Amino acid sequence: MRPRKLLLSLLVATATLAATVPASAAAPTRSAALSTPAPTRVPVDEATAARATADVDALAKAIIDRGVPGLAVAVVHGDRTRLARGYGRTGAPGGERIDDATVFRIASLSKGFAGTLAGLLVEDGALRWDMPLDQQLPTFQLADAAGSTRLTVRDALAHRFGLKYHTYDRDLEGDTPYPILAARLNQAPLLCAPGECFGYQNVAFSLIGDVVFAVTGDFYTRQVERRLFAPLGMENATFGRDGLESSERWARPHVRAGRGWTAVRPRENYYRVPPAAGINASITDMALWAKAQLGHRPEVLSPAMLADLHTPLVQTPDQLGGSPWRRARLRDAHYGTGWRVFDYQGEPLVYHAGAVQGYRAMIGLLPRRDVAIVVLWNSESALPSGLMPTFLDRVLGEADGEWVDLVNGR
Repeated sequence: MRPRKLLLSLLVATATLAATVPASAAAPTRSAALSTPAPTRVPVDEATAARATADVDALAKAIIDRGVPGLAVAVVHGDRTRLARGYGRTGAPGGERIDDATVFRIASLSKGFAGTLAGLLVEDGALRWDMPLDQQLPTFQLADAAGSTRLTVRDALAHRFGLKYHTYDRDLEGDTPYPILAARLNQAPLLCAPGECFGYQNVAFSLIGDVVFAVTGDFYTRQVERRLFAPLGMENATFGRDGLESSERWARPHVRAGRGWTAVRPRENYYRVPPAAGINASITDMALWAKAQLGHRPEVLSPAMLADLHTPLVQTPDQLGGSPWRRARLRDAHYGTGWRVFDYQGEPLVYHAGAVQGYRAMIGLLPRRDVAIVVLWNSESALPSGLMPTFLDRVLGEADGEWVDLVNGR
């Protein structure tokens, strides 16, 4: 694989800032073992999967015709990749055609890799889900010193620090290095007891990288490369801006310029938190990742571990709004271990989205139906975000859902 830039990731933190959503009383305990049973399969039939894939392919082409610079889509059905295709161009104006090997930033889809690596280390016996963070990070402390000692590896991966949403993200976007921000967590006031409420994080979430270094003696990025990228065959996957820009073909990020788009250089800031948002990958890489998360690489990711990672842990009712498909389709929303877990019309949906300047990404898995979709795009357009719910509706027989507005959308 190409050389990766090792990002700053070795300082431990203290403290916390403000959360809002209480943990579900029915959620599994933080010390739950890898014993959750794998889902019983009711696979989507061949004809339905083929029609849904064809609809998504046609919509992706129509989105490019509407002026979106570029995107890539993968559809997985069982152990088969039905679609892994690029659309549009890497840069505007001009640029190379996007294909199945073109690399994008996947932003917060990186969090699923962090949870999965932790799961592997739990299986190895190097970690425990209920291991207190301060056992491996001795200087870690929250404003509530006693509460600090209760925070566990599982809490970190489920965003249960007691911090308000996106603590210190603005500082990260202002180019303050991660170790400095991690060390400032002790200056952040708490709005709930540590471990008792959800607040989505990037800086605090990335403490898991420090924990990985503490228990393995190896950098988080190299552990992901060795334990996940290599065995899954994710040949184009990298970390960091250097990794992206050294790719043979990569999609430039685009921001709005009037009624069109202009390409800019990728920003470094969120690359400084590799567990939260550090990965680059092609759509072929992400199809392999989706297959593995559906359980089709059991020699790498065990079914019991996957079921555990995908188990709901803490309610996230804020996710029930914000877009038409969420309001219409979601009945419940939780966060698991590096993954969001939704009730999509009665069907468990394992999901994550990601956004950094000039890039957007979505992944949706229906483990019971044995299908998945991944969408990556190199702009801030909202249009491609409708591809995932369109696909889900097609495979679940929800015929009235039209989530891509080709007339009014941008």
